[in-house]
Amino acid sequence: MPPAQKNLTANRSSLLHRAGYALRHPQRVPRYLLRAGRDAWLRMRHPDHVSYYRAVMRSDTARNPEAAVGSRSHESWLRLGKMQFDYLVQHGLRPEDRLLEIGCGNLRAGWRFIDYLEPGSYHGIDISPDILAAARDTVMERDLRDRVPHLSLVHNLTFDFLPDAHFRVVHAHSVFSHSPLEVIDECLAHVGRILAPGGWFDFTFDRTTGTEHQVLREDFYYRTETLVALAARHGLAARFMDDWEQLPHGQSKIRVTHGPAR
Repeated sequence: MPPAQKNLTANRSSLLHRAGYALRHPQRVPRYLLRAGRDAWLRMRHPDHVSYYRAVMRSDTARNPEAAVGSRSHESWLRLGKMQFDYLVQHGLRPEDRLLEIGCGNLRAGWRFIDYLEPGSYHGIDISPDILAAARDTVMERDLRDRVPHLSLVHNLTFDFLPDAHFRVVHAHSVFSHSPLEVIDECLAHVGRILAPGGWFDFTFDRTTGTEHQVLREDFYYRTETLVALAARHGLAARFMDDWEQLPHGQSKIRVTHGPAR
């Protein structure tokens, strides 16, 4: 498949963009209005972002756990999970490594990591108890209980219950695309402690080269240099992963390491 086409200049929060989008895709307007109404109601009830997004995930998971993690069909769920798995293996993930998946969802990629890594070496965390219940269903459906995966509910990204220098690979797919900058900052402030020497932290994000913006407090668009500079503030090196851009995925990827960028 060809690389995904990214619109890097659009400000999706602007009235002009929304009006143009509605004219081009009128069939999508009712769904957008329903989502906007639901999100407004949830924001009133849950003013902090973690509680708000946990409520979003509860709503989405109740309808379809695979759609809740961004997959429109089971085939796309399998394809996107394989894409993430293949990329990390091609970059040196080994069966003996320990891997932390931030925002593991219902194990779209996680079940492949669990099956590949040595027993007990996979740890998935998520803020949503509903999607973690779906993750446990995936473990049973894929007959992975003997691989002893760890699945943990978290309320923040301080990783305070995890040991120092423990994970050679930390992975967050389609997490920062739904996160305000303060959540990303919290993660980068603490991920260095749990990252093993020589390890790396990969995360995807929705990239813009224009004005940074958000849509409905669900989708956040950042400039690459903003996130690279944020990592540097916490003593981490970050580099844009050009080879990920060649894959058919709409988000971009940054890799964070200790010391100079590799």
